[in-house]
Amino acid sequence: MSLLGLVELFRGRPQHPVGADGKMALSDHFREVRARLMRVTALVAVAAVAGLFVYDDLLLPAVLGPYNDAREALGASVETKAYIKGATGPLMLQLKLAGVAAVVLTSPYWLYQIWAFILPGLHPRERLWSRVFAAIAGPLFVLGVATAYYALPRGLEVLIGFTPAALENLVEFGEYFSFFTRMLLVFGIAFEIPLFVVMLNLAGVVSGKAIGRYRPWIIMGTFLFAAVATPSTDPFSMLMLAFPMLGLFLVAELVARTLDRMRGRRKDRTDQWGDDEVSAL
Repeated sequence: MSLLGLVELFRGRPQHPVGADGKMALSDHFREVRARLMRVTALVAVAAVAGLFVYDDLLLPAVLGPYNDAREALGASVETKAYIKGATGPLMLQLKLAGVAAVVLTSPYWLYQIWAFILPGLHPRERLWSRVFAAIAGPLFVLGVATAYYALPRGLEVLIGFTPAALENLVEFGEYFSFFTRMLLVFGIAFEIPLFVVMLNLAGVVSGKAIGRYRPWIIMGTFLFAAVATPSTDPFSMLMLAFPMLGLFLVAELVARTLDRMRGRRKDRTDQWGDDEVSAL
């Protein structure tokens, strides 16, 4: 494949003209999805390679930080030690750690690619709001990851604290890293859910009034989701996920109600006369 052809693959431009109704051929939709996936994959791969160079000085200390904090909090009451299992364990751990770090650091870009694929199906005013919320999606994901990182030491302290005094707790680092990754990704994705609610409101699927009507069920569902989604079984991690999500849902409801009022005022201005009514002019 020539260099020009490779560039065209990454651009993903439609081969058929977009109609006046804004519709696009199915093959062009697939072409656009492929191009966006290729761009995201390329950026994540570059970030993962860069992560390999800072593995010992930055990534590994960052991952071990919550475990070391929990071990210090436990003190001499529990003997615990982390270890790597198998000859290929260190290499696989390094690759996985670099990959997860790349996914987290590039989250603003791949979240933007998701929104950019949705944007053409929205009206111009909704598209403007969507760009604003697309700019919020990345920081929200990072905020969720940071919240999980803050909650991890306390959760690990509770879990490791169940070790009997007569036994030593050996933490296999591969399992610990899987637990660490799930916590970060669950919190990051959970913080995006209220943003999706606002996007559904922009698309006319759900109204702010409906969100308020089902608020008690949303609160109950949020706590249930937090209890099931968090890999740890301690209540601290569940509350650290549930309370910020409830706050974000409240903000999402306020934004949805504001958007509904704005749409209602525009409708009142444009619907002053019926379709069959004769204008005074």
